[in-house]
Amino acid sequence: MARTAALTPEHVPADCKQTLDTFTKNIGFTPNMMASFAQSPIAFNAWASLLGSLSKVLDVKTRDSIGLAVSEVNGCNYCLTVHSFTAEHMAKLPAEEIILARKGHASEPKRDAAVQFARKVIETRGHVSDADLKAVRDAGYSDANIIEIVALVAMYSLTNFFNNVFDPEKDFPAVAPAGSI
Repeated sequence: MARTAALTPEHVPADCKQTLDTFTKNIGFTPNMMASFAQSPIAFNAWASLLGSLSKVLDVKTRDSIGLAVSEVNGCNYCLTVHSFTAEHMAKLPAEEIILARKGHASEPKRDAAVQFARKVIETRGHVSDADLKAVRDAGYSDANIIEIVALVAMYSLTNFFNNVFDPEKDFPAVAPAGSI
């Protein structure tokens, strides 16, 4: 049961209405997480800005795979439904790749290195080893790319934590609960 209400369009603060309306237009509906998050224009707009900037880094398959891996570690079932849906419909990842990503892997070697590194970042809270850095660099990622992976981990963790605290009603197709795959 949701711990905070999703705002109705007439109750959305003016400071985040335009941003929320843009998401609604692009997605085709207003996800409950966003309608709840919009209660704080400062936090919502900061997150939306980070999301917009990070949507330009790496490729969509890698971004969604990282989102799945991070959401699995953080036990965020809301985000797992969202990322599973977008991984299938936008990134065109097959079901077995979605499961692999949730486990912190990918079948493609370069993406696998990024997903494994992202999972290490969240599991160790950033205390990765020199070998972890070497592995992601050896896969072809620059230090700028590695910074972007870390930023993606942080952004996905923000939404994971928000959703774990407030538990908005899920509005994407259900997936197996975190930890059961």
